[in-house]
Amino acid sequence: MPEGFKEHGGIVVCQVDRITAVWKEDYMKKYAVITGASSGIGMEFAKRLAAKGYTPVLVARREERLKLLAKRLKTECEVFAADLTQRAECEQLCEWLSEKNVEVFINNAGFGDCGEFVETDLDKDLDMIRLNVAALHLLTKRMIRRFEERGSGYLLNVASCAGLLPAGPYMATYYATKAYVTSLTRAVAQELEEAGSGVYVGCLCPGPVDTEFNAVANVEFALKGIRPGYCAGYALDMMFRKKKTVIVPTLLMKFAAAGAKLLPAKAAVMAAGWQQKRKVRL
Repeated sequence: MPEGFKEHGGIVVCQVDRITAVWKEDYMKKYAVITGASSGIGMEFAKRLAAKGYTPVLVARREERLKLLAKRLKTECEVFAADLTQRAECEQLCEWLSEKNVEVFINNAGFGDCGEFVETDLDKDLDMIRLNVAALHLLTKRMIRRFEERGSGYLLNVASCAGLLPAGPYMATYYATKAYVTSLTRAVAQELEEAGSGVYVGCLCPGPVDTEFNAVANVEFALKGIRPGYCAGYALDMMFRKKKTVIVPTLLMKFAAAGAKLLPAKAAVMAAGWQQKRKVRL
């Protein structure tokens, strides 16, 4: 007989109190959802949120890597394997989360590519746009609506310092997607502030971080990357304190972003292109 049911006088009845108790126990958990959780910054977000008492929901394409991470966390967590370049799978994730008490949502999934625009692979470009922009947009809208209904919640979009610059020759598509993320986040955060909302929305804009990004993007950073653990820890600290909308974790990148604002747009684009060209693997 299915769990939650029992036989009484030859009639199968539902054990309502049992089901209600299980539902309440599940809903009292605080969930933190991290997309792109299988490596790098995403993995570090999961570790730190688990340490804060959240039940992490690990989302990425590589289910086996998610399961390995779940074992390493040594705490209760849940795994949801999904290819977020597909809208249907983004919607499935939202539906699966609909009965969970999600308090934190981190849009961390994303990737880049480096090379001349006319030479880079079109399919990779379009997948990048689907993941870095379309999936993030959909998940941001769905989760903010949920957070607004209850009056609280934290949503962090992982962008990049690339999103603070006018453009990035030799990483043109990546820079454009991250500019979208920072622009969208700032606009939504302002709307929520003007509405007096208790929902926090922000974006993390790091410079180089020592992750698998380099291999996927076909680059070698000219500058030394920061540790993903430090990056995730700093971002969470700023997020929970609702300190800033745009979070830049190092002084060097803060100075670089501020300096770019002082340059004419043409000069800033040329400087970014010079820096990106140095990264391209021969």
